[in-house]
Amino acid sequence: MDIKQNTMHFDTEIMSLGHAKIPTPVRYSRFVDESQPQTLIMTSEELTELDHETCIMEFEKAGPREKLYFDPSKTKCAIVTCGGLCPGINDVIRAIVIEAHYNYGIRTVLGIRNGLRGFIPEYGYDVMELTPQSVTNIHHFGGTILGSSRGVQDPVAIVDSLERLNVNILFTIGGDGTMRAAKKIVEEIDRRKRKIAVIGVPKTIDNDINFITRTFGFDTAVEKATEAIQCAHVEATGVDMGIGLVKLMGREAGFIAAQATLALQEVNFLLVPEQPFSLEGENGLLKAMERRLHERRHALIVCAEGAGQDLMADKTERDESGNPKLGDICGLLIERIGRHFSKKHIETTLKFIDPSYIIRSVPANAGDRVYCGFLGQQAVHAAMSGKTGMVVSHLKSSMVHLPLDLVTLKRRSLNTKSDYWNTVMESTGQKSYFFPIDAR
Repeated sequence: MDIKQNTMHFDTEIMSLGHAKIPTPVRYSRFVDESQPQTLIMTSEELTELDHETCIMEFEKAGPREKLYFDPSKTKCAIVTCGGLCPGINDVIRAIVIEAHYNYGIRTVLGIRNGLRGFIPEYGYDVMELTPQSVTNIHHFGGTILGSSRGVQDPVAIVDSLERLNVNILFTIGGDGTMRAAKKIVEEIDRRKRKIAVIGVPKTIDNDINFITRTFGFDTAVEKATEAIQCAHVEATGVDMGIGLVKLMGREAGFIAAQATLALQEVNFLLVPEQPFSLEGENGLLKAMERRLHERRHALIVCAEGAGQDLMADKTERDESGNPKLGDICGLLIERIGRHFSKKHIETTLKFIDPSYIIRSVPANAGDRVYCGFLGQQAVHAAMSGKTGMVVSHLKSSMVHLPLDLVTLKRRSLNTKSDYWNTVMESTGQKSYFFPIDAR
């Protein structure tokens, strides 16, 4: 089979604290042979840099090792959750605690409260001791029992706290910003020549972390998003010339909006950050909607929150994590749609639904719970073998280790030249309204 291999190179080597010499207490397990890396073929569906090419890459397999770096009887772990809420955080916390306690015999796992602020003495947050008993039922609830926060914290102060607490392993559960913070923590630990492992578990409801093709909570988010889209569709079809508008999360990537659109097959116009659009003109959204309403008497729009930001007034404000504050694209759409059809003397009824905080606050569904269990277990396996400066993730059909340098390189986005995007566009049929046959 002839496979065209792209010449671009990504460093997938994983950092290690030292030689693993301690026999593992884990029994009845199939151990990973580190001399046999996982070879995977990456395509444009995973990497937008590839366009239509493929890239053959080697990754370190996730899983238990026969030899450990840390002595379980003397190991102390800490878990911190950062950034916005996401279905499944409690599931990951629970999986880490149970794996550490029952399979490795680790007796101390600390929960750092309210994100990275929990490391900073000035905030005055106490740590929480996490035991199998205290995490027994937390997976039934959304959010995080540890609390979370946004914003940059001093890595020097964080490592000071790790040293005071005698922590050997830190598990960071968070998104792109959290992984960048984890990278700085690793650099500070390395500067001090300390032996503290830092393992990341990628968390972002937007599914936009580089090289991570699936983040936990994404499936749950899509499932809840489809419920909102279905409601908007009912509203739009319940009146003559009805318009449903649903706003979904997605600051820089429209994965939730695209996947939910495919799941329901009722969306007529999908707006995402990766695909610019215009409002006015013959091939603008307003004219396309006018064609749609005259033909079918209703229309359904799904809009990712980061779409159409070029249509907004310039925004220079940033949030505590350094992200640009988004303009209210749906507010603009509501105003411009109303004005357009009013000028045309066309009576329309628009219903707007924003389920964002409902979507991110619910408990994980069954599929995400399974995935969270895998992530928690593999994170503990990696840490105990002395790995650091990395994240665990599912890539293709394998659980692998990815270096923090790779996942923080850039944010992942939809490839609008991919087969996936083409399928999404076919499901909406929106191109036929933007570019009618007689206008081609």
